[in-house]
Amino acid sequence: MASQRVVNVINLGRMGFLKAFDVQLRYANLHLDGLAGVGHAVGRNTLLLVEHNPVYTIGLRTKDYDELEEIRLKKLGAEFYRTNRGGLITYHGPGQLVAYPVLNLRHFQPSMRWYISKLESTVINTCHRFNIDARTSEHTGVWVGDRKIAAIGVHGSRYITTHGISLNCDTDLTWFRHIVPCDIMGKDVTSVSQVLKKPTPIKKVITPFLSAFEEEFDCEIEYSMFDSEDNTWLREGAEEDGDEEGAESQAGVSANSSSHAPLQAVQQGVRLMSTAASSKSSQPPTMPRIAMW
Repeated sequence: MASQRVVNVINLGRMGFLKAFDVQLRYANLHLDGLAGVGHAVGRNTLLLVEHNPVYTIGLRTKDYDELEEIRLKKLGAEFYRTNRGGLITYHGPGQLVAYPVLNLRHFQPSMRWYISKLESTVINTCHRFNIDARTSEHTGVWVGDRKIAAIGVHGSRYITTHGISLNCDTDLTWFRHIVPCDIMGKDVTSVSQVLKKPTPIKKVITPFLSAFEEEFDCEIEYSMFDSEDNTWLREGAEEDGDEEGAESQAGVSANSSSHAPLQAVQQGVRLMSTAASSKSSQPPTMPRIAMW
């Protein structure tokens, strides 16, 4: 397989939204600096996996979420951030698998519409591996019946992508009651655990998700940024799933509330980013964007 279709996966573990966003921007700026011929910057197609602390995020359309709304939501114990994506408000938190692909779409297909479709297909493919009938609808995201199981929102700058997918695995759905997710009235949310009627933690979803991503994007997932702790989790996840009657082998990386970011992988990534990123790497890209939630 051509080297440009390799995607490096990095498990950030449990991490706050702002810190994970900074990691995204650093990897994105390696791509952008490489395209601009800045120094020796080399962008690598990367898939960041993370489980956030409770946080509400909104995009560019903020008219219904003023300072008073921000204060109200923060009093619930969640963080609140205004982001550079499009769309309205959503929630991220424990038990939710969040994936941020930082890709150069010129290595795939230079089309944001194609990219969003592939992200939807990846989530649907993942759900089908659990015998969940997920599909798209006239609304954004991925749905099981009239309940939303995954949100998809992206930012594109010169075909370099940030933001991504959030899939409810074993999420506390009561956090969604305090908002109108994506401003879609009369619709509810669901999770893999709720649909299957049994706890389905992130670690059981990650490897099916990565397999689906690999299939839909016709790429090879590279695990070189995983450390020994990650690989142990992969093996343990496979053994646990192998013990379940009728279950396929579904290994995963533990990202529950007691897990920690794999320091070796993160430190290696930060070293690589710091070497090549420009002095403006902490600033969000300002190129035209396409985003949906």
